Order: sequence, then structure tokens, then C-alpha cells
Amino acid sequence: MPGMVVFGRRWGIASDDLVFPGSFELFVRVLWWIGTLILYTYHKGHFDCNGGGVLHSYLVGLLTVLGLIILSLCAIVYVSAQGTITNPGPRRSIAALVYVRALLYIPELVWACLGAVWVSDDSKGCDPATVGAVIAAVNKLFSYCVSSHHSWIILLFTLLGVVFVFDPLGNPRPQPPTMEPLGVRDLESSEGTQFLSTARSLAVKVWESRLRLLCCCLPQDESHRAAFSSIAQLVSGFFSDTDLVPSDIAAGLALLHQEQDKMEQSRDPDVIATHSPSSPIGEDLEIELEKAAHCMRFAAAAYGWPMYIYSNPLTGPCKLSGECCRSRAAEYDIVGGDHLGCHFSSILHSTGLQYRDFIYVSFHNQIYEIPFFVALDHKREAVLVAVRGTLSLRDVLTDLSAECENLPIEGVSGACYAHKGMCQAAGYIYKKLVNDGILNQAFSIAPEYKLVITGHSLGAGTASLLAILLRNSFPTLQCYSFSPPGGLLSKALADYSKDFVVSVVLGKDLVPRLSIPNMEDLKRRILKIVSNCNKPKYRILLQGCWYELFGGDPDDFPTEMDNRREEELSQPLLGEESLIIRHSSSYQSLASDDSPAHTAAHLPLFLPGRILHITEDGPSRRSCFSQVRYRAEWSSEMAFRSVLISPRMLADHMPDAVLKALCSLTSDRPFSLCPSSISNNQHNTI
Repeated sequence: MPGMVVFGRRWGIASDDLVFPGSFELFVRVLWWIGTLILYTYHKGHFDCNGGGVLHSYLVGLLTVLGLIILSLCAIVYVSAQGTITNPGPRRSIAALVYVRALLYIPELVWACLGAVWVSDDSKGCDPATVGAVIAAVNKLFSYCVSSHHSWIILLFTLLGVVFVFDPLGNPRPQPPTMEPLGVRDLESSEGTQFLSTARSLAVKVWESRLRLLCCCLPQDESHRAAFSSIAQLVSGFFSDTDLVPSDIAAGLALLHQEQDKMEQSRDPDVIATHSPSSPIGEDLEIELEKAAHCMRFAAAAYGWPMYIYSNPLTGPCKLSGECCRSRAAEYDIVGGDHLGCHFSSILHSTGLQYRDFIYVSFHNQIYEIPFFVALDHKREAVLVAVRGTLSLRDVLTDLSAECENLPIEGVSGACYAHKGMCQAAGYIYKKLVNDGILNQAFSIAPEYKLVITGHSLGAGTASLLAILLRNSFPTLQCYSFSPPGGLLSKALADYSKDFVVSVVLGKDLVPRLSIPNMEDLKRRILKIVSNCNKPKYRILLQGCWYELFGGDPDDFPTEMDNRREEELSQPLLGEESLIIRHSSSYQSLASDDSPAHTAAHLPLFLPGRILHITEDGPSRRSCFSQVRYRAEWSSEMAFRSVLISPRMLADHMPDAVLKALCSLTSDRPFSLCPSSISNNQHNTI
């Protein structure tokens, strides 16, 4: 950090990012040099054939070129490993070493061409074994992979590496004098307002182009272009006020995970709630857990056959194979967008309902238009609307349309706004349910039933907003929102939804903690912990990988400078305020640990309704074969105002993991997505 400046531009890597790629190439080159030396020694007396002089010169030159490359790589790896992330001074010579290494590609390419010419034209009359050995030398491998063309592969991978670290916005930025104090100044950009405005516009255009390329299979209509533009503005602006490169962020996340684990281990166990299946829990909580476990089956079923196969890998394909692709045009007239019938068949298996219980099923999927189904749940006497979560690229675009949109609701005082993408998706389903008469049809069949809305992830956020839109028309409706996104509702709407929405969050799930203020807070914490670390980046990454894979005591990986006192760490860094030329919209003193809700320029958004938090009861790291026990408790939205780094942060978001936890809390029977497996045990039915 900051990005390395070579060849007249700034790149997407820092000067301390060359340790691992340099070490890998050094390993390959040393093996190659040893192999070439053995080849030269073995064939030293066999250079009297046709073209033998060229062969001799080739091998001597190859040994020389490889030796120079090895020396340059040793220097690059050694220099790149010096200093710390915010102290690049000991690595100031890395640019010159990169130039030297780049120049050595020229003789390497010439020698590869020379060897190829000799093999094709001048090798006649030579021992076939010698020719094969030279081919192997040309291709950077030995005789067991003669045809691999490895020299050209190395050059190709080098070219690809250049493409990946190429920064389209990488104009050289003025660097601070070497002798100036280090700290936040190295992390913050130092350009004038006009230049920053131009750079920001260029960054948005670059990200729009990347999104169009990534989503080239989608129609480039007006709605997609608008989504690309809003997402590009969001992504491009996130780290626009810093000089962080991707590896700096990875190192910061590794350090932050260990710091959070240390804080968690130091917490007083007496103040931690201890609700578990073996201890008594409130009657209200127990009832809500049973209702949530029941609704979660429908939320998981809305994903269709991919989730069914994932949860039933052995029996699922067999059960669906006989029903998919069967002609059911007359029977499945209520189903849209499911051409093979596999989605609907999996829903029937997962929910245990009959075809006649479904009022409407749609698998139509576009940006802001997500699949859902409406069914009669006779067991709970409910008209149930289940909204699917993220399962396609279009759904991802809906997720990432995260700016706020006004959502005025009659009877709600205060600012009413919500996540734009999910607001649009809820409006689409609302029009289908109300304008197309789907709900009227359902309640004409079962007028005494109540309305229940559910969904997971994207479906959870959309279901919560849909419940808010329908609340005035259906005062008794209930909504069960599983793993909803954190950046969903304004405070007024979140408070309003507490009467009819229950949000279920498992463990350290990342998505319920995702919001723009939370991400700004995460960035601020990364900046703080990186600036306080006195270890080189390669050591941070190695120790972080070891910790993630094998655990250990986080105290073994200190993150704060060994020679700095604790009180010094609570002060601003080295005249921080006077060194900030441009304050970012989210900037706070790096020494401050205040909640981002107090200072963020972005509008704060909250989880919907009452929050039911499920956590594992026991140590965070356990044997793969140990049985997991869970505890559940009511929580506050403020408990989700910061991102927690954990190996479980994505696994806890999966719908099968949420369903498994709910089933564990409500019964002792084995977990399964297939309700047929529980029909034989009526005693344990939720």
C-alpha cells in the first residue's frame, strides 16, 4: 500500500505483494535450472551432431539466463518481504527490480525461439534422446512432459497476471515524502476536489463496463442499464478515498477476525444468555420457533430443484427424474417459467402439499422480478406466500441495488425508505397478488385463513416489504423473514414492522449485517488495524490462513505494535487530523470505535421486525463429527451494527443451515428437507 507505480502507472498490487508469486516462480526456476544443468552435464560429449554447436550455445545461454532470473527473483522476494503495509520505505527499490525482471523476459523469449528453431531445423542426425531433452528444456519441463510447451505457458500466465493487476484508473498519484510520518496519510487519497470528481466519474464508467461484460448474457435494456449505473456508483465509491489494494483488505480481515475472537473470548460468560434446547425458554419464543421452523420449509422450497438436490443428494435426483420433463401442460397451468417442471416437483416434495393446494406459482425471473408461489397451508390454516432468495445473476443485481427508495406507508410517522432493489421486487409481487386477484382467489377458497408471508435472504427482504405493503389490507398477516439483509428498512418502518414481522438470524451470518454504514465501519476498522500492525503482509496472510484452517489462540498473532503502549493506541495516529487533505463521507478518527450509525453520511437501514437470533451452544471450533446444539434468544437490531469476520459468515446464511438449526431447536428428529421423512413421526411434527 499504496499501489505500486511502474511503467508510468499505478497498478492494483502493492510492493509487498510479490513475496508469494515471486517465491513460486523462484521454486519453478530453480528446479528448471537444476534440470538444465543435469541435461548439459549428461550430454556434454554429444554435441558433435548436426546443429550440435547451436545446442551447446543454447544450453549455456539458458543456464545463464535462468541464473540471472533466479538472482532477480531472490532480490524481489527479499525486498518485497521488508517493511510493513503502511511503511513501504524499505521496499523503495522494488520498482527497479521489477524493471530488471521484465527486461529478462526478452532473452528468455529469444532463447525459447532459438531452441524451437534448432529442434525443427537443425536437429537431424542427433540422438533422439538429445532432441527430446532439448524439447523438454525449451518447454521448461523434463522428458515426461515433452509436449507441454511450458515456456510459452509461463509467458502466457505472466501476461494474464499483468491483466489481472492492471488498474484502469491507475494514473500515478503523488506520494508523500519518505521522511514524513506514516499513518492515515498513506491510506487516504491526496488529490484536489476537481481531480477526485473526475476520477470518481471515470471509476463509475469503468465499473459499469465491467458489469456489462460480466452480465453480457442479460438483455441490455433500460432497467438493466439503470441497475448497472447504481451498482457501479456504490462499488466504485467504497474504497475511493483510500489507497488500499485487495491484499491489504485481505490482511485487514485476517487481523480483524483474530481481534474479534480475542474480544469474544474475554467476555464474561455470566452476561451471555444461555437459552438452549436443554434449558427452559419462554413460551412466546418457543411458539415462534415452531412457526418459524414450519415456514422455513416453504422458504427453502421456493429455491426449487437446486436446493432440493443440494439437501437430498442421494435421493433427490431419483425422485425428480421421473417427474421432470413429463408433459403436464394441462395440470400445471398455474405454473409459469418452469418449462421442465423440475422446480414445481421439488416444491411438492419439500412442502408435502398437493397440487390442488397451490393457487399460483411463478418462476419468472428478471431484475426486480423474482419467483414466488402462493399456496394453502392447511396445517397452519394460512394462505402462504413464499418468495425465493438469490439464485441467479438477475437476483444479484437486485441485491446490489442498495440505495434508498422512498416507501410512504399510511399510518407510519417518520422517514419511510427502504432498499431499492427489494422495494421494486416487493412492488412487482404486490401488483401480481392484488391486481391479478391471486389473493382474492385464495381467500375465496379459504376465507377463514390468515395471510403468512415468508422468504429467505433476498426473499426475506422482499417478503418483509411485501408484508408492510399489505398490512393495511390484511391486519392479521404475519411475516417470517429468514436471514434478511441488514440494510433494508428505515428506523420508522423497522419499528412499524415489529408487530407482524419476525426475522430469524443464524450465528455470524454476514447478510443481516450488510449495510452501507456497516461496510463503511468495516473499512474504518480495517484501516485502523492495518495502520497499527508492525508485521509484514506475507506473515499476516500466512498466519491468518493457518488460523482460519487450524484455529489456535488468537493471542499468538498480535496485531498491535509491540513497542506501543495501550494508551498510545487510543490516540489519533501521528497528527492524523492535520494529515487528512480530504475527509471521506464516512471518515472518523481511526482511534474511535463508535457505532457507524452516529456518523455515517449514508441513511441508516435496519433489519425488519423482531429479531430471533440463533447461535451455537458451545465452543466456536469443534470436531466435524460432534453434534451441534443451538440456543435462541430475542435480540436487538443494534447487535447487528457491525460485520463479524468468521469462517461461518457465509455458511450460516445457507437456507439448509437455518432450517437445520430451527429443527434442532424444536425437535430431536433428524433434519431433512423432505417432509415425507417426518410423516411417520407425528409426535415430533412442528
